[in-house]
Amino acid sequence: MTAVRSVRVGDVVFGAGGKIALIAGPCVIETLDICRRAAEGICRVRDALGVPVVYKCSYRKDNRSSPDHYEGPGLDEGLEVLAKIRSEFDLPVLSDVHTPAQVGPAAEVLDILQIPAYLSQQTELLRTAAASGVPVNVKKGQFIAPEDMAGTVKKIEAAGGRGILLTERGSSFGYRNLVVDFRSLQILARHGYPVVFDVTHSVRVYGTPSADPAGGTPEHIPLLARCAAAAGCDALFIETHPEPSEALCDAASQLRLSDLEGLLRRVLAIHEARLEGERIEEG
Repeated sequence: MTAVRSVRVGDVVFGAGGKIALIAGPCVIETLDICRRAAEGICRVRDALGVPVVYKCSYRKDNRSSPDHYEGPGLDEGLEVLAKIRSEFDLPVLSDVHTPAQVGPAAEVLDILQIPAYLSQQTELLRTAAASGVPVNVKKGQFIAPEDMAGTVKKIEAAGGRGILLTERGSSFGYRNLVVDFRSLQILARHGYPVVFDVTHSVRVYGTPSADPAGGTPEHIPLLARCAAAAGCDALFIETHPEPSEALCDAASQLRLSDLEGLLRRVLAIHEARLEGERIEEG
């Protein structure tokens, strides 16, 4: 079995073989107030359960299916919001970068740079993100086999990056649906870095507007999260919103913030049972 090196982001450690970590927050920055409400709720869950947390929110969604759909405030205003969240709540923050030009400004604020799934093989973007010295979370493209993420990892390593996270977010099944092959979590771990499971993007129904109730199947979020914990992921990625039905992006797939603690309690119980089973096998 390949040893998985840990990645530290502030007080959050991914891949240490102990606590499961959480990356959570709204899909996209809508207002500072919504971001604060989400951060407050996430911090309450963190403190109640002892879960290490990174706050995520996109300053821009660059892959909306229509030019009429909300994209976010953009780089400058978005980074200002994330800097406030980082300072006010003492949370590491994560957001997407879409072009090499965004990496420099983003790296001054963000604790993790995220490469979107559609861009997970973009060589210049990967190299520039790696050279920033900031840890990089790469979403595995829906069109890529987990084995083939080896090339992405090598690109980042060749540019000096060692703080790498690899995120599974489902694979294309036909034109619109995603399926999750939980073998992927173990296969991704063979690349030597911590593995994250993106629960909420895995329940999106692509090609259907995310504001349409048919644009996601959030009823499957608890099942997928429990399966990922049983399969041994190092962290969960969960988009959560105070009122998902009112969200300006991914309204049909975000988890209601008030449901986060209950979900994580069940996930943590499975995670602890898995660790205990591994201890019994080893001893």
